Amino acid sequence: MPRLTSIHAKLTMASRKQSSASVSTPASTSYPSYTYGYYNTTTTSRTRTRKGTGRPGTGRPRTGVSAIARIEAQQVICAVIESRGISPTVGLAFVNLDTGESVLCQICDSQTYVRTVHKLRVYGPSEILIVSTAANPNSKLFSIIEENLEIIGSKIVLLDRRYWAESRGLEYINQLAFSEDVEAINISVSGNYFAVCCMAAVVKYIELGLSITFPFHSLRVKYEPSEGSMMIDVSTVRSLELIQNLQNAKSRDCLFGLLNETLTLMGSRLLRSNILQPLTDPETLSTRFDALEELTTKEDMFFATRAALKNFLDVDRVLTSLIKIPTKPTIQTTEQSINHVIMLKQFVNCVNPIYEALTGARSSMLINIRELCAPENVVPVQGLIDGVINENTTYANQPLELRNQRTYAVKSGVNGLLDVARVTYREAMEDAYQHSEELRQEHNFPLKLKYDNIRGFYILIAVADIEDRALPPVFTNIIRKKNLIECQTVELMKRNQKITVSNQEVLLMSDEAVQGLIEDIRGQISILFKICESIAMLDMISAFAHLVTTHDYIRPQITETLAIKAGRHPIREKVMKNKFVPNDVYATQQTRFQIITGCNMSGKSTYIRSVALMAIMAQIGSFVPASYASFPIHHQLFARVSMDDNIEANVSTFAAEMRETAFILRNIDKRSMVIIDELGRGTSTRDGLAIALAIAEALVESRALVWFATHFRDLAAILAERAGVISLHLAVELDDNRTMNMLYKIAEGAVKESHYGLALARVVSLPPGLVDHAMYCAKKLEKHVLQRKRKSAAVIHERRRKLILNLKENLIQAQSGVMEGEVLATWLKELQKEFVLRMSAIDAETARQDDDTEDDEEEEHDDDDEVMEDGLDDETKDGKIEGSREDDDVEIEDVDLGTESGWHEQRSQTHRQPSTITVDSGTTSSSTVRAISENER
Repeated sequence: MPRLTSIHAKLTMASRKQSSASVSTPASTSYPSYTYGYYNTTTTSRTRTRKGTGRPGTGRPRTGVSAIARIEAQQVICAVIESRGISPTVGLAFVNLDTGESVLCQICDSQTYVRTVHKLRVYGPSEILIVSTAANPNSKLFSIIEENLEIIGSKIVLLDRRYWAESRGLEYINQLAFSEDVEAINISVSGNYFAVCCMAAVVKYIELGLSITFPFHSLRVKYEPSEGSMMIDVSTVRSLELIQNLQNAKSRDCLFGLLNETLTLMGSRLLRSNILQPLTDPETLSTRFDALEELTTKEDMFFATRAALKNFLDVDRVLTSLIKIPTKPTIQTTEQSINHVIMLKQFVNCVNPIYEALTGARSSMLINIRELCAPENVVPVQGLIDGVINENTTYANQPLELRNQRTYAVKSGVNGLLDVARVTYREAMEDAYQHSEELRQEHNFPLKLKYDNIRGFYILIAVADIEDRALPPVFTNIIRKKNLIECQTVELMKRNQKITVSNQEVLLMSDEAVQGLIEDIRGQISILFKICESIAMLDMISAFAHLVTTHDYIRPQITETLAIKAGRHPIREKVMKNKFVPNDVYATQQTRFQIITGCNMSGKSTYIRSVALMAIMAQIGSFVPASYASFPIHHQLFARVSMDDNIEANVSTFAAEMRETAFILRNIDKRSMVIIDELGRGTSTRDGLAIALAIAEALVESRALVWFATHFRDLAAILAERAGVISLHLAVELDDNRTMNMLYKIAEGAVKESHYGLALARVVSLPPGLVDHAMYCAKKLEKHVLQRKRKSAAVIHERRRKLILNLKENLIQAQSGVMEGEVLATWLKELQKEFVLRMSAIDAETARQDDDTEDDEEEEHDDDDEVMEDGLDDETKDGKIEGSREDDDVEIEDVDLGTESGWHEQRSQTHRQPSTITVDSGTTSSSTVRAISENER
C-alpha cells in the first residue's frame, strides 16, 4: 500500500519576472513558503478509508495494464479539487509541458467520481496535485484517485490550500492565455470556481516546483465542458481494442491502428484523443463529415493535401519549447534553441503548400483551415526568421549535418566575432579530415571518418580491409562490431576537443541573436499554435479520407434511430483474408434491448462489437463500414465482453464480471449504449440465468440501447413479451447428417436450433459414444420440460401491450416522416391490417389455450405415471438417475436417461476412431462444421 511520506520542502516564492526559485527555510527569507508533499506509488495501491468507516471500491475493476497507451511519453501536470456536498463538483486543470496546452474543466460528478477518473485516465497526468487538507483524513475523491494511480501511471503531490486561489487563477488566465482568447475563456470559466482554483495551483507548482515559467500570452488555454464528449471507461477501451490490440501491443489491429493513417504526430495525438472522447455535438460532427466528403470526392485536393502534410515536424513540441524560459541557460539549451528555430523555419515553409492544396474548398472546416494557413498569417514570422537565419538553413537528422546547420544558422555580419569563430571552427574541421587522410596514406588501408554526438569524430575500418594484420598501436578506443572496427587516435581526440570548443564559441555568440529572434516570435505564437491545431485536424480528416478511398465506407447520418444496413466489423474486415459477411442493425426505444443468441462461433461477439465500433467512428467524424448508417448521439459507452480472471485483484471470472456490471448499472442512463457478451457464464447455470435475467430487467428499465449476447435461450423466452425487447440470432444450417453451416447472418427471433453445443462438442476427441449419450439425455430432459410449460395470462397481456406500443411508435415515425398523400394512406391501411391480424392471432391463441388446458393436464398425468414406472424399473437395475434442467429452473426427478449398461453397449457399437471434423473459423459467406460418426461410414 502506498504510504504518504512526510516530505515537505520550502521553496522561496519569487516574483513572476524571475525564472528560478531557490529552496530555503522560512527563517532565511521574508517570503511566504511553498509547501508540497510527494506521494510514493512504487507499490500496489489499495483503498484508503477514514478511521472507523469502510467503503467498498468504486473504481471500475482493473484488468491489467491500462489500454490507454500514449503515442509518446508526455509530462502533464494536473490539479484536482472538489466541493463539499451530496452532489460533488470537481474542478480539474491540466497543463501539458510538451505541447504547451492547458485544459480546464468542471464536472458535476456522481458519488463514485466516474467522470473525474475517466478524465484523469484519458489525459494520463504524470503528477496530480491535490489540496493537502484532502489527505488528513482522506476524502472520498482522494481515496478513489489513489485506487487508480497504478492505471493512470501518476503520483500525488499535496499542495497547501493557500495556492488554490480563484483570484490568482483568473490572473494566470489573463496573463498566459492568447490575448485574442482571453475574453472567451473568461466567459467560459465564469461561475466555474473550482476549475479556476485548479489553474492557480497547477501554474504555481510549475513555476516554483519545476522551475518553468511561461511568457505572457503564450499558453493554449481552453475550457472543456464535461458534457461535450462521450464517456468510455478504461475497461471498455481495453475490451473493444480501441487503442491497443489485446494479444500484441505493437499490432495495428485495433481501432486506433486502423484509423491512424495520419502523417504528423499532431494528427496522431488528436486522433487518439478523439477515440477516447468522441464528440457529442451534432453540428461539429456535420462539419467534419462535410470536410471528409469533400476530400474524398476531390481527388486532386486529397493528394495535394497528403503530399503537403508529409513534410511537417512535431510542431506542438517546437512551439512549446520556444515559450518555455529556461531557468539556467546552458550550452545545451542554446543548442536546442537554435534547433527549434531551424525547425520552426521548416514549419513556416510547409504552411503555404497546405494553403494552395485547399484552393477551391467549399466545406466550412476546410475553408477555415485554409484561412489560417493564408500567407498573411505566416509572412510576419517568416520575415523575422529570414532577418536572422540564413535562407539555405534546413533541419537535418544526421548529427554532424545538424551541428553544421546550427553553426552557420545565423547570418554573417550580425556579429563580427561570430564570423571569426566560424573560421576557427572550419579550420578545426579541416584538420580532422586531414588527419584521417594522413592515417590512410601512412597505413595503406581504407578508412572512413564518422561522427556522433558522444565521441565526436571517430574512424571506421572494415575488418576485410586490414586482412590478417593487427591494428597499429596508434589506434585506441577500439570497438569491434561484427565486420567493422571503430577507433580513434590521440591526435584525433585532441582535434575533437578543439572542434567542440570552437563550436561552443559559435553557439554562444549566436545565442544573443537567436534569443532576440525567439522573443520576437513569441509575439506571434498565438497564430502559430492555431495553424498547428488546424494542421492536426486536417491530418486526421485526411487520414479518414484515405480509409474511405481504400475501403467501402459511407457517410453516417445523425438521427434519433440507430439503423445500419450491411454493416461490417472494421477491424475484422481488415485482418480477414475472406470476404466479411455484413449484417443489418436497427434499434429504437421499442427495440432498445436486443437479445442475441446463436451457436458457438456463429459471430455473436463480432456482431455486437461492430455496432459499438461504428458508433465511435461516427462520433469522431469518420465514415463507417456499411452501405447505410444512422446513429443517435450517445453520451456513454459500456462494454462487458471479457471472460478473464483477474489474478492481480484476486477475483474470479464471475466476480470480475459482476463488479464490472455493477459499475455499468450505477452509471447507465437513456443516452448510453451497452454491449454485454456471455453474462453469468462464470457460475452455475441456474444462478447465472437468474442473475442475467435480473440484470437484463434493470437494463431494460434504464432505456439505454443494449445488445445482450447470451447462450441462455430461456432469457429470450422469458423477456420476449417485454416492451422494448426483441430477440435476434445468428443463423446456422443444421441437417440430419450432423453438418453445421455457419451463415453469420442476423435473423429475427431466438435461435431455433437445439443441441448445437453437442454438435460442436464432436470437434473434441471425447470417448466414443459419450456425445451420443449426452444427446439422448438432453432430448429426454427437453421433452419433460416442454410438457410442463404453460402460456400464462400475464404473457398474453404483455404481448398485447407490446403490439400496441409498436403501433404507437410506427405512427409517431409516420407523423415526423416524409410520406404524405396517397402513399401515406396506403401505408396506414397496411399497418392497420397487420395490427388486426396480429391482435386476432393473440386472441385466438388465448382461446385455444383455455380449450387445451384440460387435455394437457391429462396427458401430463399419464406421462408422469409412465416416467414413474420407468424410474422404478431403472431403480431395480441400480440405474436410477435424478437430474435437473437448471436452464429452465424446473426440477426433474426419476427421468429415464438410459442405464449405465446401455451406455456401455452404445460405446461397444461405436467405432473406436474418434470423430473427425473440419472447422473454418473465419467469417465467410458460409463455413462447415461436420462431424462424421461411425454410422455414416
